Amino acid sequence: MARGTPDGAALAAAVEKITGIALSDHERLARALTHASAQPAAGGHYERLEFLGDRVLGLVIAEMLFEAYPDAAEGELSVRLNALVNAETLAELADEIALTPLIRAGAEFGSLSGRKRVNTRSDVMEALIAAIYLEKGLDAARTFILANWRDRAENISAGRRDAKTELQEWAHQRVKASPTYRVDSREGPDHDPVFTVSVLIDGVKPGAGTGRSKREAEQSAAAMVLTREGVWKDETE
Repeated sequence: MARGTPDGAALAAAVEKITGIALSDHERLARALTHASAQPAAGGHYERLEFLGDRVLGLVIAEMLFEAYPDAAEGELSVRLNALVNAETLAELADEIALTPLIRAGAEFGSLSGRKRVNTRSDVMEALIAAIYLEKGLDAARTFILANWRDRAENISAGRRDAKTELQEWAHQRVKASPTYRVDSREGPDHDPVFTVSVLIDGVKPGAGTGRSKREAEQSAAAMVLTREGVWKDETE
């Protein structure tokens, strides 16, 4: 991640190479790629743009899934949507398209936890989508999103059932017990919390997960147990 302040035209050229979209509002673009730790010298950070980009991304992905899976129930569409817009997916995409090296951050950024680094890359992806949307409109934002998300949408793992529901059924069949979830910690500011949650099942080794909400952390913990117990395939293998 960059700690300097690149020339606006150079930054726009780098982003155009990544996205295929020429953005003329260099100030907004710089803001979209700036973490709050770079303040005040950088002239603004990405948080407001992230808010908007999150909504644009969700709309486009929901529309894509609605059209691609005409027979899918609401529950399946929700599972697919969550898999495509979560922080891990966005952070991976930021790395894949070489956006991460353009993120501007202060020296203290190096002390942030791994989870917060994931969130930052995710947030910048959303902020970039907002910058495209505000200057070029929804069609341009949709083109960028579909170009980078469509292949992932076709990944079979995106269609997994809700992890908590899957674990509930597995636990009943395996040990005749229901999982319980315990919040182990909550870190970060109110606008960007990180929860760590453990899932406990009688006779089964506990699992743990993190997320930006308790529900996301619970889903992560449930998925961890399902993968460890061989119910779900480990997609990293």
